[in-house]
Amino acid sequence: MMDSQENTLGQEKTEELNVAPADNSVQTNTDNAPTACEEAATAQEGAAGAEAVDAGNDTPEPKKVYKNKKEIIERLKEITQSGEDPQKDEVEYLKTTFYKLHFAEREAAMKAYLESGGDPDNYKVTPDEDENEFKAEMSVIKEKRAKIFLEQEKEKQENLKKKLDIIEKIKAMVTSPEEANKSYQEFKKLQLEWREIKLVPAEKANELWRNYQLYVEQYYDLLKLNNEAREYDFKKNLEIKTHLCEAAEKLADESDVISAFHQLQKLHQEYRETGPVAKELREEIWARFKAASTVINKRHQQHFEELRSKEEENLAKKTALCEKVEEIAKEEIKNAGEWDKKTKEIIAIQAEWKTIGFAPQKMNVKIFERFRAACDDFFGHKAEFFKDLKQRFAENAEKKKALVEQAQALQDSTDWKATSDKLVALQKEWKTIGMVPKKLGDKLWSDFLTACNHFFDARNNANAGTRTEERANLEKKREIIGQLKALADNAEENIQEKVRELVDQYNAVGHVPFKEKDNVYKEYHDILDRLYKELNITMARRRLDKFRSNLKSVAEKGTDALDNERARLMRRYESLKQEVQTYENNIGFLNASSKKGNSLIDEMNRKVQKLKDDMNLVREKIKAIDAESNE
Repeated sequence: MMDSQENTLGQEKTEELNVAPADNSVQTNTDNAPTACEEAATAQEGAAGAEAVDAGNDTPEPKKVYKNKKEIIERLKEITQSGEDPQKDEVEYLKTTFYKLHFAEREAAMKAYLESGGDPDNYKVTPDEDENEFKAEMSVIKEKRAKIFLEQEKEKQENLKKKLDIIEKIKAMVTSPEEANKSYQEFKKLQLEWREIKLVPAEKANELWRNYQLYVEQYYDLLKLNNEAREYDFKKNLEIKTHLCEAAEKLADESDVISAFHQLQKLHQEYRETGPVAKELREEIWARFKAASTVINKRHQQHFEELRSKEEENLAKKTALCEKVEEIAKEEIKNAGEWDKKTKEIIAIQAEWKTIGFAPQKMNVKIFERFRAACDDFFGHKAEFFKDLKQRFAENAEKKKALVEQAQALQDSTDWKATSDKLVALQKEWKTIGMVPKKLGDKLWSDFLTACNHFFDARNNANAGTRTEERANLEKKREIIGQLKALADNAEENIQEKVRELVDQYNAVGHVPFKEKDNVYKEYHDILDRLYKELNITMARRRLDKFRSNLKSVAEKGTDALDNERARLMRRYESLKQEVQTYENNIGFLNASSKKGNSLIDEMNRKVQKLKDDMNLVREKIKAIDAESNE
């Protein structure tokens, strides 16, 4: 209801400014007795007011910049407590600016909460007391504007009646030619009264002005004003209009385009309220005033065209950012690292958004709501992902706690063989369990490792007599490592079989001293990695050559045979790719602060490399099939 009233009010004001002048167009010297008649002002001068208002009259002046919500609320209080009419443009601007700051504060609070490690599921929006106060003031303003609108409508109807009465009185004077000179003072009073009456209904304004002008001109035609009085009036009006022309011409140097335009409106109001000049000068003086007005109006129009163009550019930029965020929100993100990367991209886009100015008023709130919805969609999906991840962490933590309890229950056992097997089994099971949060994971691993080491240290102390055997085993393993290094440096035929034999021999050797086992383990696996890498390359090349040689026979079975083989290889490739992603994701959560952690990471890296080699071989086979199909 209030919005429709405001729109109607603004429309009526604009229409009234664009009608022909509603005041007297002739001003005479009331100090001299009227002795002669002179024609009324030309229609050209009478239309001065019609050109006084440019099409951009309803364009808002540059907006004040509000730093915070308190300043906006204070301005609203000033409006509600003052007697001024609340302007719709300003009220809408205050509303848009307030909620922009309101949403920015809410997003900043959520961002700070998340960056400090807060749980997205537990985040709650804090009630904003400023918003409640803002809404209360806005409600008062709406009531105030509704009341003002009704009062103005009532006043317009009353003004319409008064002006119609004035027209009827002047009309009566026109019908009594013999009384024209005697009624001149009363006529001037009616003109003054007419000027003092302001707003009337917009739909009646033009007709009202035409009737008024018609009878005013007819009255002047009947006057028997003397030439001296008439010439005095013309001279006085010429001086006033010349001054108005000069003032309008000076406005071309005004740096503030908006201020110049509004000053021009006041000059036009004065011009149309000033009476006519001598007939031979009317066209000249009006042309001068009109020319000066045209300069200001063109500058004003150009200013807002540039402003609208800039706002359209801003809208295009903001639309592009919305599309970027929407595309990111649609992506399927599978690990925490990728979520972190995409989150940084979103934050960068949000920072860029803040550097862009306002979009056109009718789209400014809509484009912001679209951008905010896209960001909310992204962070909503992120919250769901980490909620699921948190659940998996909790399940993994419970499994590892159970293993810790089992290891601690076994740490004081003296059944060396059986307990060793059980602890080794627990360690293997530990490796199959997924990640947990680092702080808790470190604690659980430390407890688990302490329990295992407690038992194995006790077992080693109890089996001190086995150290000689372990030293001998150490020498055997180092000898085998030496042979593996020799094979790597001097490749021979059947190297794969020789490597396998040495690996079997190595695995058959018993335990080595505890302090040496990590060093010999690393040395052994380093040389194996080197050999396997070379062997994998050689074997992969042989397997690919063999595959290519068999393609001819497969192709002879028909196109479907090649297509089926390609489809099988694509499924194999995707399966390997998924395994690599799983391993790499798990490696990212491993704690490598201990020797055990390092060993597990090394082992998983070897598996990843082997999988990548297999992927490369499958990819080459697919290329071979494509090449065969194109021949």
